[in-house]
Amino acid sequence: MITLVPIAAVAASDIEHLLDLAFGTDRHGRTAYRLREGVDALPDLSLAALENGELVGSIQCWPIQLTETDGDPAPLILVGPVAVEPGRQRAGIGRMLMDAALARADAADSAPMMLIGDASYYERFFDFSSRHTRGWAVPGPVERDRLLARLRPGQVVPRQGVLGPRIAALVPGGD
Repeated sequence: MITLVPIAAVAASDIEHLLDLAFGTDRHGRTAYRLREGVDALPDLSLAALENGELVGSIQCWPIQLTETDGDPAPLILVGPVAVEPGRQRAGIGRMLMDAALARADAADSAPMMLIGDASYYERFFDFSSRHTRGWAVPGPVERDRLLARLRPGQVVPRQGVLGPRIAALVPGGD
């Protein structure tokens, strides 16, 4: 039986090992890593999947933003990586993790969500689409049809802008 727990309940080294197994040790050069550089994953949306106490999957979600040409930031949440232990892929663990993270985000009325991934899969099962992202620039290479966003009813995102980490501004006079 698979149990989902907050990712903080699992050793960071175990998560890193799983990510290495799922995506390779050279994964840090990917564009998605540039989008989340310098920020921490969102603890309420980042989960680990355990089976008999062993880590078999994880999902992380990150605060990013789309900066419009006039400088206005639009908050977004970057979904991923979604990692599943290679021997357990295609067993529904990744889908379970996505469903849980999206349900939590929806319940919290979160910012729109985006990811870089297989359009046919993420559109079919989770309502992500590239139609929202055509005018978005990213800090690195990306296949345009893999840059996807998911909007709940009533949510809008700017048509153009540059994606990057959402880093809290320092408050003048603050500590």
